[in-house]
Amino acid sequence: MEMDFERCYRAVDSRDQRFDGWFYTGVTSTGIYCRPSCPAITPKRQNVRFFPSAAAAQGAGLRACRRCRPDAAPGSPLWDVRADVVGRAMRLIADGVVDRDGVPGLASRLGYTERHLHRMLSAEMGAGPLALARAQRAQTARILIETTDLAMAEIAFAAGFGSVRQFNDTLREVYASAPSDLRTARGRQQAPAGAGIISLRLAYRPPLHARALLDFLAVRALPGVEAVRDGTYHRGLRLPHGTGQVALTPADGHVAATLRLADLRDLAPAVARCRRLLDLDADPAAIDATLAADPALAPAVTAEPGIRVPRAVDGFEQAVRAIIGQQVSVTSARTTLTRLLTAHPRVDHEVVATDDGVSGQQPHDQRGGGPQGGELRGFLSAEELLSLPDSGFGMPVGRREALRGLARAVVDGSVDLAAGVNREEAVRRLLALPGIGPWTANYLAMRAFGDPDVLLSSDLAVRRGAAALGLPDTPPTLARYAERWRPWRSYATIRLWRAA
Repeated sequence: MEMDFERCYRAVDSRDQRFDGWFYTGVTSTGIYCRPSCPAITPKRQNVRFFPSAAAAQGAGLRACRRCRPDAAPGSPLWDVRADVVGRAMRLIADGVVDRDGVPGLASRLGYTERHLHRMLSAEMGAGPLALARAQRAQTARILIETTDLAMAEIAFAAGFGSVRQFNDTLREVYASAPSDLRTARGRQQAPAGAGIISLRLAYRPPLHARALLDFLAVRALPGVEAVRDGTYHRGLRLPHGTGQVALTPADGHVAATLRLADLRDLAPAVARCRRLLDLDADPAAIDATLAADPALAPAVTAEPGIRVPRAVDGFEQAVRAIIGQQVSVTSARTTLTRLLTAHPRVDHEVVATDDGVSGQQPHDQRGGGPQGGELRGFLSAEELLSLPDSGFGMPVGRREALRGLARAVVDGSVDLAAGVNREEAVRRLLALPGIGPWTANYLAMRAFGDPDVLLSSDLAVRRGAAALGLPDTPPTLARYAERWRPWRSYATIRLWRAA
């Protein structure tokens, strides 16, 4: 990633929050690295270096600033926009693939050799995949130190370190403090009550139109999986090492997140998926500037700045929702999905939701009428859907078989629905499955794969929204008109839905 020194220095001098996460400021005279918006005195030009990643700054021997906490900055919006190998690698690293499968696993997922992948990431990010994953482990460890009362050895392994010594050495290098000193610096702040409960702040670039996000999620919320109550979004999670639940409350400058995890090794992927769900790494200033240049959209952008694209925490779940939602209303799709969920009996240890957020872990039997007492769980897995009898689907035969075909493709690996997937290849493979057409595949590209430039021109609600704004409302003419909205047509789609 090439960075213009003058532009970066001006951003630092003005403490511009919009550039947090885009790059990091290294101050050679103090040996620290900061966010561009750090409130400290602007360093002299001769003492400044700019880095494309926290890992690159750490590799240069710099430690994280304790004042601005650069490791907690929003992620770069590039990894939402870019569909190339580096962008895919960054999304997979954030989801914990290196911690779970190592660099060989990451390289295999991307279809490149380890050496070539290291060369590409080093050229763009100033650090290889191991260093990038190490920086993420350090941040995860700091969160656990400051928000739980776990023993340091437990935190070391939960954060993904191979040994306590590696954990100690890394935190001393990144934060210039022993792990015990970081906990002491927490002061008298009490850790959340209950094993596995973690509270943290998810930063974003303002503005954020939180009400639009919550409205979108609320009308589609599935009983037993998710709920919106009193300005907080609750949902169950299916994570690599176990189950979890999260309560997300938008606030000024951050989203307050309370996570309850069955296995603390899932903290990094849980945070990454929550950020992806709420589209917190987006650059609303750039998006709104492009859309506001169209006089038809300008009033809506002015009235509602910071509209995001609600994405997904589970690609398979979103695919099932998309197939069931074809050519039916949101209410009808929600009814069918609820029937599908309650058809599968599951007895397991899940995280339980309470009115206060999250509580303890207890066994429950989810049969017949569905979960009781506000219990939240993750969506059905592909294997669980395949185990359902015909009577459990409650839908036409063609749609039922389309769901089964999708589930079989996910199980055998011929279709990948993860965030780091090659978007074009994933859409091509989805279109090859019976019962999946362009609308469904493109809807998944927008919400499951994070493509920011999808226009659902054939969607009825999109066409109604276009007509309400005085825009062309036939699919071909709307698609031609929407070329001016590139590369943010997914955000225009959300605005057209709201206009409808």
